Amino acid sequence: MPDSSMSQRLASLPHLSKPALCELWRRLFSKEPSRAMRKALMLQIVAHRLQEMALGGLSEPSCRRLHQLASAFEADPNAAVSTRPPVKPGTRFVRQWTEPVHVVEVETEGYAYKGARYKSLSEIARLITGTRWSGPLFFGLKHKQSNQSREAQ
Repeated sequence: MPDSSMSQRLASLPHLSKPALCELWRRLFSKEPSRAMRKALMLQIVAHRLQEMALGGLSEPSCRRLHQLASAFEADPNAAVSTRPPVKPGTRFVRQWTEPVHVVEVETEGYAYKGARYKSLSEIARLITGTRWSGPLFFGLKHKQSNQSREAQ
């Protein structure tokens, strides 16, 4: 949480003229702001940068993930991007269903279960249960959404 001097500095930003805000931008980013950028947007970006400098920025894993997402959307703006972190090859999922324990191994291109290869965890969950299951839900990678949280969306 920002200290009082940071709070005061942030509160004073809207009172800056556009030329003063541009000068602060140059000091913070070591480059010129876009001439087309509206003052309101500049204020938000400068405020974020000041807080980032005072409190720290994003973690390295978060930065890597943002770069991955940017690359995916640059290649295909309509790309469906998973919000789940990737599971590394060699990871094993263990799930007891009825009596037996079921072990699935993550491979580079899919999953191995009982000597066969599958493209999705859902295929394996269907084999095990005999019903349509979400594979990530069945193996505990995703949690079932409650009715209350669904209604809030």
